[in-house]
Amino acid sequence: MFSTMLVSVFFSCLVLGSVVGFLAGLLGIGGGLIIVPALVFILPYFNVAHQSVMPMALATSLATIVITAMSATLAHRKNGNIPWSLAKLLMKYIAVGALTGAFIADNLSSKNLTLIFSTAVILLAMYMLRSIAKPKERTLPNPLILRVLGLFTGGLASLMGISGGAVLIPTLTYFGVPLRHTFGVATVCGLTVALFGSIGYIVTGLQQPHLPEWSLGYIYLPALFGLVTSSSFFAKYGVSVAKELPVKTLKNFFVLFLIIVAIKMMLI
Repeated sequence: MFSTMLVSVFFSCLVLGSVVGFLAGLLGIGGGLIIVPALVFILPYFNVAHQSVMPMALATSLATIVITAMSATLAHRKNGNIPWSLAKLLMKYIAVGALTGAFIADNLSSKNLTLIFSTAVILLAMYMLRSIAKPKERTLPNPLILRVLGLFTGGLASLMGISGGAVLIPTLTYFGVPLRHTFGVATVCGLTVALFGSIGYIVTGLQQPHLPEWSLGYIYLPALFGLVTSSSFFAKYGVSVAKELPVKTLKNFFVLFLIIVAIKMMLI
């Protein structure tokens, strides 16, 4: 039987998912950058223990990405946008990095996790604000560097509750990967991050005594169902509106907003 609190969590995240989906479609940003700070703000109101808030926000964000990234991955595969030789090399090490990140997160305090997330968001946001000149470099680095890139991307993305596209897309673009292939690789690697990161958070959270009802490890199922129910639906509306608005200007304002949110999280 569902309690009033569980229903409230579901409907709160239903609203949050609408905003996440719309902004993701409008601005082309990853949902995890919105979901994580929003859940950090929301979950304490539903009696989630302080030490569980950050890992549950990260885990639930990754679980949401698993579901939402599946259709995007299938679409990129159908359209031939995924160079599998490159994708498979990165996916192996991204999976290891994502699992490792989840186990590292389980051994960090909520304060340290928040600091890692906030610092990384500020750095990524500042990078997004920069205007990068078209690079001259047009060849991929050797496989060792790609393996390190995979491990780093998987670990950082797992610790941030995001797909890792913010790292992979500019990096692969710099090394001359065609844009459609870059998005294809980032999508399938994002699914890999989310899947293995979620598994790691499930395993590390199973023995935690202070998690709320309807948790699967650190994944909070009512929040997950609310987010995925509405986010995909509203993403298409964001894409439609993007054609009518100055998206570059909006994105710059949104990035500044992310920086403010990250600083505020540091000060909590």
